[in-house]
Amino acid sequence: MSPKKDRQKSAKSTAAAGKTSKGFTDEEKAAMRNRAQELKAEARASKNRAEGESAVLTAIAAMTEPDRAMARRLHAIITDSAPDLWPKTWYGMPAYAKDGNVVCFFQSANKFKTRYATLGFSDKANLDEGALWATTFALKELTAAEEARISELVKKAVSQR
Repeated sequence: MSPKKDRQKSAKSTAAAGKTSKGFTDEEKAAMRNRAQELKAEARASKNRAEGESAVLTAIAAMTEPDRAMARRLHAIITDSAPDLWPKTWYGMPAYAKDGNVVCFFQSANKFKTRYATLGFSDKANLDEGALWATTFALKELTAAEEARISELVKKAVSQR
């Protein structure tokens, strides 16, 4: 066998490696369809604040309790603390953006079947404190103390560096 044929044979055998691809699962296909729809909605929301607000409220309404109640309260806290942030959905989650970039978002516990919901901040948030700082916070409930802390975090996140 010539060296060229030998190389081709080995490339074919390593690519196959006995594994067959079955393609995407139904859940993966649904997630891709949802993301494509969301990208279109995000484009509309970036031009129209009311579109984003509507999408966030719809996403919140689809949540189960107690996440729905927390998301509603967070929505009020975030919009009061940083009125310049525009509500929008981000991967199906309520999110809040500045200049088109997500600054913070709420992830319900049920979405990823975790034991707690989270409030997350992107790298666009101005929360830097030295070489280490938190960007995601677990939420089990919202009391006055947590609400005050969240308001402070959101205000800091959108402050000028």
